[in-house]
Amino acid sequence: MTFEAVLNLVKQLSLAEKLRLIKSIVPEIERELVVMPTPRKSLWGLCADLGIAPSAADIDEVRREEWANFPREDF
Repeated sequence: MTFEAVLNLVKQLSLAEKLRLIKSIVPEIERELVVMPTPRKSLWGLCADLGIAPSAADIDEVRREEWANFPREDF
């Protein structure tokens, strides 16, 4: 049965019957929407364009340099 054929049948229903039809179809549509969540984009490779990540040794070295003169006395 085509969409047009169904639509023609629905147009022949009374207002109360149309409301009953809508009332019975809406929960089914809501269930289908809940079952089919929108696919999410994977976060793998999000930072791939930034190049190689710094090593733990590099991070430790920079951390020591930054904290070497903390707290500053010249304020």
